[in-house]
Amino acid sequence: MKTDNQPTVLLVDGMALLFRAFYATSYGGYIMRTSGGLPTNAVYGFVKYFMDAVKRFRPTHVVCCWDLSGGSFRNEQFAEYKANRVDCPEELIPQFDLVKDVTASFGVPNIGIEGYEADDCIGTLSRLYGEEADVYILTGDHDMLQLVSDRVKVVIMKKGQGNYTVYTPEALLEEKGLTPAQIVDLKGLMGDTADNYPGVKGIGEKTALKLLAEYGSVDGILEHLPQLPRGVRAKIEAELDMLHLSRELARIRCDAPVACPLDGCAWAVDRHAVIAKFEELEFKGLQQLIG
Repeated sequence: MKTDNQPTVLLVDGMALLFRAFYATSYGGYIMRTSGGLPTNAVYGFVKYFMDAVKRFRPTHVVCCWDLSGGSFRNEQFAEYKANRVDCPEELIPQFDLVKDVTASFGVPNIGIEGYEADDCIGTLSRLYGEEADVYILTGDHDMLQLVSDRVKVVIMKKGQGNYTVYTPEALLEEKGLTPAQIVDLKGLMGDTADNYPGVKGIGEKTALKLLAEYGSVDGILEHLPQLPRGVRAKIEAELDMLHLSRELARIRCDAPVACPLDGCAWAVDRHAVIAKFEELEFKGLQQLIG
């Protein structure tokens, strides 16, 4: 429990919220637009998710992190990384810049770095802020669970607004039987279909979890290769390079060249600026969210 003087930082995974908002508000085929025809449904939904989290976790500081176009260093390590992603819906494209305008109207810094993913920005800032503040990471991405620590909580958005699971090291161990570091090893072994890297062919989640429970880490597993069942051993030996590469692709960087001083992201909303932006976008019914 934080003291009255303890800062609390909310790190927002912007794309996770925006995509969730888009699909939640367009599943019936209707896309909200301004009178000029500009699609705004994702931004509208983003604001509702965003403000719900602000009211729930009551941060003193807020930062929003974004993926930039052009890929990341992971694409250089593995050409097929995220190559299975389908093109994003046409109505969402103009909302990428629009949503940043809206977060900026709240006084929230928008952070993104070429060559890195939003995850890396969040990882780096979470370590930086964790030295002097409690940190909440708001996302729908379970890969972020590797960032959990005594000072960093990962808030996974569930289906339905306001439905969250908050992970501490204890909660992660209790629910999944894993430490934060083991999240990376799990991905290294079983791969990730969403990010399109394979891990060890033939090893799924069940086997990976069993191996990690017994040997603790990928390094521990490799040290005990002779003791593994012959079939499992053969699969790992055949895919050693991909195992190491997959683990590297899964690891969120916490040393990205990103900086945002704590005093530069204080949550201090200029209500008039936000309302002006809402009126520009013809957002009805959102003004009461900002008090």
